[in-house]
Amino acid sequence: MSESLYERLGAEKGIVKIVDDVVEAHMNNPVISARFTPYLEQPENLAKIKTHTVNFFTTGSGGPQVYAGRDMETTHKGMNISAAEYMETMDDIFKVLDKHGKNAETKKDVLEILWSLKGMIIGK
Repeated sequence: MSESLYERLGAEKGIVKIVDDVVEAHMNNPVISARFTPYLEQPENLAKIKTHTVNFFTTGSGGPQVYAGRDMETTHKGMNISAAEYMETMDDIFKVLDKHGKNAETKKDVLEILWSLKGMIIGK
């Protein structure tokens, strides 16, 4: 029996580390940093966003937790995220997955999730 994506991402502990690194990468990415750096002055909101993201990826990757946050369209409504911005977020995520030594199968599975969400996020 093969490991679930959740297990390959390092379970909850690994996903927390990945999310922390992805948020840091987004804050340092000149194309999208303006969307993320304001949260540095809102630590409670930043912690909440990270928690929701961890729960979302934990649930979506086969973990035991249940995501109870807002759906992607509601979360991103009014943000008008461009396709280029979305691609930058994906690039950051894959750089972090590489940093964490994730294999091609794991990255492919994450790509499938991210690609399935794009229509709920871009241009909303």
